[in-house]
Amino acid sequence: MTIMSFGVFGVFISGAIVSAGCYWLFPKVGFGKLDAVDYLALGAIFSSTDTVCTLQVINQDETPRLYSLVFGEGVVNDATAVVLFNAIKNLDISQLKGGVVLKLIADFLYLFATSTIIGISIGLATAYVLKALYFGRHSTDREVALMALMAYLSYMLAELLELSGILTVFFCGIVMSHYAWHNVTESSRITTKHIFATLSFIAETFIFLYVGMDALDVDKWKTSKESFKTSIGIFGIVVLLILLGRVAFVFPVSILSNILSGSSERTPITFKHQVVIWWAGLMRGAVSIALAYNQFTFSGVTSDPVHATIITSTIIVVFFTTLVFGFLTRPLISAMLPHQSRALSRGHSTGSNSPKDDDLALPFLSSDEGASGSGIVLEQAKRSLSMMLERPVHTVHVYWRKFDDRFMRPIFGGPQSY
Repeated sequence: MTIMSFGVFGVFISGAIVSAGCYWLFPKVGFGKLDAVDYLALGAIFSSTDTVCTLQVINQDETPRLYSLVFGEGVVNDATAVVLFNAIKNLDISQLKGGVVLKLIADFLYLFATSTIIGISIGLATAYVLKALYFGRHSTDREVALMALMAYLSYMLAELLELSGILTVFFCGIVMSHYAWHNVTESSRITTKHIFATLSFIAETFIFLYVGMDALDVDKWKTSKESFKTSIGIFGIVVLLILLGRVAFVFPVSILSNILSGSSERTPITFKHQVVIWWAGLMRGAVSIALAYNQFTFSGVTSDPVHATIITSTIIVVFFTTLVFGFLTRPLISAMLPHQSRALSRGHSTGSNSPKDDDLALPFLSSDEGASGSGIVLEQAKRSLSMMLERPVHTVHVYWRKFDDRFMRPIFGGPQSY
């Protein structure tokens, strides 16, 4: 729930602040030539984060929950920003009236839901084929090829239906790792892991090479007619709004998460952790560049001076946040989290609210009791309901695990117990 709050609600809050701030401040530095959809698109473009730099510094073993929050937000944030951007592009500027917010939210929910359903469906189909059908098994080549091609099919199908490919392949990957991963041989698991890691590294390196070479494209800088003072003003406004946008949701969401979790969480989100999460989302990367090119260029080329200014400003923001904020990440985390490993290891060794405790506390309501046991069943229902109200996230997770073990894993694969 905390990751989804950071990744989904955070994009909306940050996007709204960036869009409103650009609309209000750009004219003050002599740059106010964008339409309403462009301002909304800027909100989606600069609400996408790049947490890779911070993840390289945070130790997963020392701070597992912090690492999960930063990594989870980064993945969900990218997917949400792309879906929001696509919803904004579908807006008709001639009909921007009072219901535009509802229309935007409706388009976002439609894209999010349909993309998720397609990804989960293809992931489950892949798992079933690998588990039940002979032609998908007993061959590393076929197993690896099937997983790669089905994941690519989910992406292409979503793009064909004008949905979000990145969100579809994201949920397809989650389902495959949960089910299909356990249906292949050990050699296929090792091969798949290294193949996708290598492809991911190549793709990310290519994106930054592309950005670096494109930054040297003199034509774009010549096309932009704005003065140096205006360009610096645009850059300063965007960076300031990025900082404010992160502050507006990271600290409130963290505090709310700590209040709702109460004593059930062994490691609450401390203020130092909140600072690290805030800092991790300040870097902008490949997704921001891609969305900016999608909105303000045609096949990477533009002859509009205003659009060229936005492109060059985006490149500057990405370079500045990646180099400056990235360079300061290690000193900041060293100052914020000096001796986290020993404290966390003690916390884990003494923690009492383990998943096993939850399993014992929240059994499935059984239908095997007869009429004489109806009072026990009613009492059990009351207790389950009260615990769901007190600890909704944990309770839903426990029930999902029981449903998964009883119905899903026997069909789609995976170990029968955690």
